[in-house]
Amino acid sequence: MKYIERAYPWILLSPVVLPVVIWGSLIYPYLVPKTLLFYAISFVAFSAFMLLVAHGRAFYWERLGKKETWIPALLLLLAYVTSFFGFDFYRSFWSLFVRGDGLLMLTCVVGSFYLIVLYSDRVFFHRLLTAVAAVGSFVALYGIGEWLFGGGRIGSLLGNAAFFAGYLGIAFFATLAASLSLSHGWRRAVYTGAGLQIVAIILTATRGTILALTIAGIGYLAYLSFTGKGKQRTVASSVLAMLVVFGGLFFAFRSELANVPFDPVARIASVSLADDTVASRLFVWKNMMTEIEKSPLLGVGAEHIDVLFNRFYDPTQIIEQWFDRSHNAFLDYTAQYGIGGLLLYLALIATFFTTARRLARLDERHTAEIFSLFAVTYAVQNFFVFDTVSSFWLLLALLAGLLGISFEKTSRETLPLPTWTRTVSWFFVAILLFLIVPVSVRPALAAYNLREAYKYQLTDVTKEVWYLSHGFALGTYGDLEYGYEAYDMYANNQVPVLIGQARVDAYQASLAILTANFNRYTYDGRTALYLAHVLSLAPQGISIDQNFLSNVLERAIRLSPKRSQPWYVLVNLSISTANSYPPNSEGRISGYAAARDLLTRYMALVPALSAPHFVMAQLLYASGNTTDAATEAEKGKVQYRSDLETARRAATYYEIVLDLPNASFFLEEVIRMDPTNEAAKSDLAKIQAYEQSKK
Repeated sequence: MKYIERAYPWILLSPVVLPVVIWGSLIYPYLVPKTLLFYAISFVAFSAFMLLVAHGRAFYWERLGKKETWIPALLLLLAYVTSFFGFDFYRSFWSLFVRGDGLLMLTCVVGSFYLIVLYSDRVFFHRLLTAVAAVGSFVALYGIGEWLFGGGRIGSLLGNAAFFAGYLGIAFFATLAASLSLSHGWRRAVYTGAGLQIVAIILTATRGTILALTIAGIGYLAYLSFTGKGKQRTVASSVLAMLVVFGGLFFAFRSELANVPFDPVARIASVSLADDTVASRLFVWKNMMTEIEKSPLLGVGAEHIDVLFNRFYDPTQIIEQWFDRSHNAFLDYTAQYGIGGLLLYLALIATFFTTARRLARLDERHTAEIFSLFAVTYAVQNFFVFDTVSSFWLLLALLAGLLGISFEKTSRETLPLPTWTRTVSWFFVAILLFLIVPVSVRPALAAYNLREAYKYQLTDVTKEVWYLSHGFALGTYGDLEYGYEAYDMYANNQVPVLIGQARVDAYQASLAILTANFNRYTYDGRTALYLAHVLSLAPQGISIDQNFLSNVLERAIRLSPKRSQPWYVLVNLSISTANSYPPNSEGRISGYAAARDLLTRYMALVPALSAPHFVMAQLLYASGNTTDAATEAEKGKVQYRSDLETARRAATYYEIVLDLPNASFFLEEVIRMDPTNEAAKSDLAKIQAYEQSKK
């Protein structure tokens, strides 16, 4: 038992390394390995804790009587209750591979919080801060190297610029706190690491985190300007004045700075209501609040924000096709867990301030100031982003450590348990350790199989189908993503390339997975849409159930009425039916009329969208109505905003009608957004050669 006792604090600390954990053999290698490893670490930690308690190890049990420690447990309890009444408790519990942010993760994080609260002392808290400083500095250095060699926005070992910046926005303050108890030499090294983290945050060009740090910094300088003494007050006032001047100059030359070829400066300078990203976020937030009003108390349960998003999705207002977060943690908590979830999340952040005030009374002013600024930064940055396992665990681990050192007067106690609990504890430990298999090992195998299927999708369809079916049969919570990825492989990669039996096998594999998910997840509009598209891309000679396809399309449109794809599938079906009749026959005329009616209905639903006008133009042109076709195309051109799909449709239409200037414009748009499109390059070259020959 002494070995478990020695290892226990290091087990509690081990999630610190999650930001550096990636595994290239998994799909989503930056997130999936982190969550799967965290689950395994959590079960090992719970097992070790159970054994230590049963064998008489003393812990700080008195701390659980402090009301501040109740907040995470109340949030977890509320999350389970609201998810039970939500759309699908199974999905709420497991989440997705790519996110890993469901009730299971919340349970593990909250459990880790209590394990640290019960164990943590000053030595442990110092180790935690030092470990975060080391890992955060390494990840920052890696990200800086990524920028030096590749440029652009960097995601480092977290795979996403916003995730990376959000994590560093927490690690930076832990790094500063670590310096307080180090010697002069080590303190300089830690300050260097903190500087690297700030540089890396800037290079991510993540405006939310940069804004959060700026607000926290200005607030601290203002605080020192009024409450500081002597030189400290003078320096703070001077720096604050310089920042005001710098901010004024930045604002005055904002339009010029928006064109600077340096993402951090350009992205900040380009912030405005007209900015596509800003406008998209505001649209999502506004409509998310409307959806929240429909169920303000219970929400929709964990991991179902995408259902709300699909309801109000509008291709003219939103850049992203699919959202499972509102990019505002406060709205996310409210949407999932109701008003109570928001209040408990705010209380969680507020606990940093109350703990800091208690530390200040214990004459630990610097620690109090650092974590007060941390709370401000976290609150502001999470108004624009959301947590991953790396940042959320770190948030609660730091809070647990802070609470531990602020409750210094508590003492360790041993629970008076009978001796037979020692034997029973081993039984429960065996169960916990066995659960690592379904929680971590099988999902890792499923993710590996999915990655292997991607590898063979074009070179060996037999292997691809085997990996897909084998991974799906593991019965993990990756089933929805299996459907998404199977669709992507078939519709976007295999259809243009595969022929014969290979095409049939690929079709049937993707169809089987999507059909199973369609029957299981009746609320998932993405699955319905993908299934409809796969059915419409059936290989020649394969018959499809038209009634089933109609039901799939009905659900896809009902769950997300403004998405264009299911409407286009309906239009194409009408056209295909019409083309089965002879030219100028009543059947062909009525089929084309039905297609035009569908397009007219969709255009009335989304009047500002450009693409449907070009689809209508092609349909009218094929029907011989060239005048109305030209009118529709002109409407589409007027409403056009940079969009690859629309540019392709427009280029196709203008090439058909031999409108070469407009064809050239849209082909250039296609090449700008898709530089690998050789067909567009070839067509543009032919048009340019023809126009040159006329000169």
